[in-house]
Amino acid sequence: MSRAGTVNAALLAVLIGGAIAAHLAGELFVVTLATKAAIFALAGVGLNFALGYGGLISFGHAAFFGLGGYVTGILASHAMSGEPLTTLPYTMNGTNEMLAIWPMAMLVCGLAALAIGALSLRTSGVYFIMVTLAFAQMIYWFAVGWPRYGGEDGLSFYVRNVFPGVNSMQPLTWFAICTGLLLLALVFTATVMRARFGLALQAARRNPQRTVAVGIRPFGIRLTAFVLSAMITGLAGSLYADLNRFVSPAMLNWHMSGEIMVFVILGGVGRLTGPVAGAMLFVAMEHLLGGVSEYWPALLGLVLLGIVLFAPGGIVGILTGGRRRV
Repeated sequence: MSRAGTVNAALLAVLIGGAIAAHLAGELFVVTLATKAAIFALAGVGLNFALGYGGLISFGHAAFFGLGGYVTGILASHAMSGEPLTTLPYTMNGTNEMLAIWPMAMLVCGLAALAIGALSLRTSGVYFIMVTLAFAQMIYWFAVGWPRYGGEDGLSFYVRNVFPGVNSMQPLTWFAICTGLLLLALVFTATVMRARFGLALQAARRNPQRTVAVGIRPFGIRLTAFVLSAMITGLAGSLYADLNRFVSPAMLNWHMSGEIMVFVILGGVGRLTGPVAGAMLFVAMEHLLGGVSEYWPALLGLVLLGIVLFAPGGIVGILTGGRRRV
């Protein structure tokens, strides 16, 4: 196994082993923190797909994180009340089945990303950043002004949705579900990046002119990557809504886009398990320092500054002893 593979396995072992150890010690809150880290890591994997491998600096991924959450909350709340979502042109009811909610959340996020990406990818650089941010804020303000689903107060659905054969209310079980999806997303990313599509995407990031010269159109490749990235992040948003059994416009705000980007930068942009390392560090700092001072993000900012200046490869780059992507 390569050094990068060893580091990747070690990071996942720390996340999974820590949760199991906390469960055996009766520290259920720590298991919940590990679950939160796994969900944030999944959101980071989604952004890393577009940012790390495609060079698409999106500051609007909170839109997909929040949309995934709202799809989950809306379907669950309608399942509880028995009220159909719509009667025209056909009746559509809510559901509390995770295996039905996840595809719906990913589909909604994929369609949203298709529309947003088709417009924003016609720009580049800072203009792309601002267009993605603008779309995310439009969706945020729509959610704030949507009183049917709580407006700015958010929407509670009290009981976690159902996964076949297990009790999703058990902390370790819920952690296993979330981590299982994280592992699937990592395997999917690694597989795609070694396939022709992934190689073309990375070629378009490095030198789009040469990519065009060999007959590959970067726009379609980037748009596909943007949509896949959004679907992974939307799945994370669905899990986060179920974790808290609550969804609010805060999941759509630009602050959340910034946090997801922080996970990726801390762990290592373009590193497979970079988002895992970044999310674990973020959640640990939030828990350990948040009770000490409300100004703990200032220390996080210093850590982030140090990573950017002295270790561009992030935590994974430091552990693998290299600055290049792996």
